[in-house]
Amino acid sequence: MSDSSNDGEKNRLSSRVQRYAKVGAGVGATAARMAGARLFGEADARREGELIAATLGSLKGPLMKVAQLLATIPDAVPPEWSAELMKLQSEAPPMGYAFVKRRMMSELGAGWEKKFAKFEPQPAAAASLGQVHRAVALDGAAIAVKLQYPDMESAVEADLRQLDLLFGVHRRMKPAVDTTDVAKEIGARVREELDYTREARHTALYGGIFQGDGDVRVPVIRPELSTRRLLAMNWLEGEKLLDFKDAPLDLRNRLATAMFKAWWYPFSHYGVIHGDPHLGNYTVFRQDGEPHGINLLDYGCIRIFPPSFVQGVIDLYLGLRDNDAERVVHAYDVWGFKGLTKDLIEILNIWARFIYGPLLEDRVRPIAEGVSPGEYGRKEAFRVAQALKEKGPVKVPREFVFMDRAAIGLGGVFLHLRAELNFYRLFNEQIADFDLAAMRMRQAAALAGAGLSPAVA
Repeated sequence: MSDSSNDGEKNRLSSRVQRYAKVGAGVGATAARMAGARLFGEADARREGELIAATLGSLKGPLMKVAQLLATIPDAVPPEWSAELMKLQSEAPPMGYAFVKRRMMSELGAGWEKKFAKFEPQPAAAASLGQVHRAVALDGAAIAVKLQYPDMESAVEADLRQLDLLFGVHRRMKPAVDTTDVAKEIGARVREELDYTREARHTALYGGIFQGDGDVRVPVIRPELSTRRLLAMNWLEGEKLLDFKDAPLDLRNRLATAMFKAWWYPFSHYGVIHGDPHLGNYTVFRQDGEPHGINLLDYGCIRIFPPSFVQGVIDLYLGLRDNDAERVVHAYDVWGFKGLTKDLIEILNIWARFIYGPLLEDRVRPIAEGVSPGEYGRKEAFRVAQALKEKGPVKVPREFVFMDRAAIGLGGVFLHLRAELNFYRLFNEQIADFDLAAMRMRQAAALAGAGLSPAVA
């Protein structure tokens, strides 16, 4: 993989200062209005959420992705804020073709067009950090070209700085959850998403994990056309997952089973999760003309866990399944929770039983009943937050953030598909042969093969 010789994406001071001013003014003004309302006893959490969402939505930047992450963690922000934040869409207006040509030249040099047989000027998709163009390589292969927007490093650093302002407003309310490590984790993962070299390695990691699998397909990177801010890969033809929400139940169940494997197999065998289970990151591929499996797309938000953390996840599940209180306590300790009392453990178990609930019942069932995809987990999060206000606070370990986010997102996908599966048997198949020592060796080999560093405990 090459890197651009004319790097026009330096973290320029002027760009960062401008972003600080724009984000700081918006969030700061919102925080001031909220503080004033509280001072005069006129606080309205829902109105506060509307103000914050309106401020972040107008920025059309990385902070919107941060806001969506916060909305999935119990009491990281008030539930009224969460309801508004979850309405945000992580999309940005696409770059015009003149801008695209300048960006492509900065990454691949003058005459970059000659490196493609065809390059479509209009983007096929646009998101918060970049946009994707369809193209044809010189060997005739259809490829996807993911191009990062300019000055995104400046935008991300400025936005993450302002994240402290949001947490500061919430801290004054004496929240039940200490978000210190939450902010660190979000910052680390969002910064990683800027590095397309790392994303290429994540893609290779998943390609190795699912090599030869008939249900999950992973794109193959074209390193000769990729840089740190430009990522080229083969184009995986597919249809939107939601196009199948009214398909026959057996087909919806097949797709949901492939989704379950795409998420739980890498975690239970390699300690890796796809941390952004957004509907746009999956498409359905056909085989012999029939819908068959899942294309797994976008590897910017990948979380690699120490094998001991995976052991903790399994121990918590087994402790809840078998009513083994000692194993549950050990699992929370392995996860990194500190100073937990019996009361706090019972409160955390409310959330754990919700996350693990479908996996604890040996029967065919939907992932949840009587709830829409957007509401999945909202009621339980509120219960946990209210209970922790009396017994807390509790400090959330940073590993919890994306594990929680991914589980909620995956549940939402199952709700969209209205799948009915025996999640108990699917999950127990994945963990049946778990062995900590064997996983350490398997993970180390897979990471080394993809050019990634070992997971840090």
